[in-house]
Amino acid sequence: MKIKFILPALTEAKSPYWRPIKYSLFPPLGLATLAAYLSPFDEAILEDEHVENLDLSDDPVIVVIQVYITNAYRAYELARHYRNKGAYICLGGLHVTALPEEASVHAHTIFMGPGEETFPQFLNDYRKGAPQKRYFSPVRTLEKIPPIRRDLIKRHLYLVPNSIVVTRGCPHHCDFCYKDAFFEGGKTFYTQQVDDALAEIDRLPGRHLYFLDDHLLGHQKFATALFEGMRGMDRVFQGASTVDAILRGNLIEKAAKAGLRSIFIGFETLSPANLRSSNKKQNLGKDYRKAIKRLHDLGIMINGSFVFGLDDDDKDVFKRTVDWGVKQGITTATYHILTPYPGTALFKKMEADGRILHRQWDLYDTRQVVYRTINMTPEDLKAGYDWSYEQFYTWSNIMKASLAHDHGKHMIKHFAYAGGWKKFEPLWNFIIKNKGLNQMLPLLESILSKVRYKKPHAPGAQASIEPIPKINIEAISS
Repeated sequence: MKIKFILPALTEAKSPYWRPIKYSLFPPLGLATLAAYLSPFDEAILEDEHVENLDLSDDPVIVVIQVYITNAYRAYELARHYRNKGAYICLGGLHVTALPEEASVHAHTIFMGPGEETFPQFLNDYRKGAPQKRYFSPVRTLEKIPPIRRDLIKRHLYLVPNSIVVTRGCPHHCDFCYKDAFFEGGKTFYTQQVDDALAEIDRLPGRHLYFLDDHLLGHQKFATALFEGMRGMDRVFQGASTVDAILRGNLIEKAAKAGLRSIFIGFETLSPANLRSSNKKQNLGKDYRKAIKRLHDLGIMINGSFVFGLDDDDKDVFKRTVDWGVKQGITTATYHILTPYPGTALFKKMEADGRILHRQWDLYDTRQVVYRTINMTPEDLKAGYDWSYEQFYTWSNIMKASLAHDHGKHMIKHFAYAGGWKKFEPLWNFIIKNKGLNQMLPLLESILSKVRYKKPHAPGAQASIEPIPKINIEAISS
């Protein structure tokens, strides 16, 4: 049986502001994971429209399409194309889970929530001639899942083919989080068996890994065992965490010893009022600067995430946030315009308050204003967002942020990473066009090489780090 898995391109990936490198980073692991449940007699095809042209002339028996909010219309178009050719259409993903009624019109079967349980159940039902219209995953486990079908991934088309996910979900529940609704109705955070995760890591060639987990440090016992198991593997890796997890105990030191060299952190806002209103309790009262210093002392670069347009924001929030990030030596910044995704607590509240402007899902890309704002106009919010990206990545600010580090090697590393990411777009486009992206991995590994830090932190030795006052918003803005 021929089964085709498709990741349609996000609408923003085809816009005039498209950065091809941003959408050529990671292969579609979720679909490759589902493909692992096929029988040896099935033929599997995996296509990612971000990095290749789809072959629409084929005739698969089943088509499985992963749907995000800004590729929903494209996903429905592809579903209609293959449905007209007689294929059985399956849709799953974040948008399907958030809006099952909308998605079900375009498919024979939809999957809500994680697919490790529902997809094999569907395959069994389909082979018996009795597939259901909807599948939902009430039991959440990653025990005994088969190895990901990495043979289906075209490694040469991605900068980071060695992406990996060893947990699902997140222990926190921020009101604006798109993924929170995806895990509703069952476990919202769970992990692989440590031995299975280490075995998957061992399968991957080269040194570099990128953990796509929402919170790699979210389960202390699992993360401790994972990092202990990774020591001696000679890996360098990137991942995501919270400020709270970085400040607590010595887990971040164990991660650094295992090879962690860059981390994504959801700072989101410098306003305590915004943190409270968005239910981001894990950041409340936490010393951002102390967490940053701890990471920099360990030689770990930071990709800071910030959201603009929360109700406590005004027109000065953009300069405050950019200046603070540069002063703290954050290597890269990811800015977002607040986006009320369907299925989230934020969407429900804004809908009840009459603040949702429209449901044109293509525009829900965190770059457009899709709700009624407070304290500034939509035009001010959009202009401030654009200005922030432009300003943070000026050569002068890249240099200033680089010089915020204590170590010369870290300064060079910061400058090379931030500059390379944002200032050499024509070069990236040329490399992508000539399908040589994966050949850049040795350079990435070199930039992520270890930087010696001042003094190793002993277990539980947070007190040994020089205390830094908690963030004072008035002082920052002055």
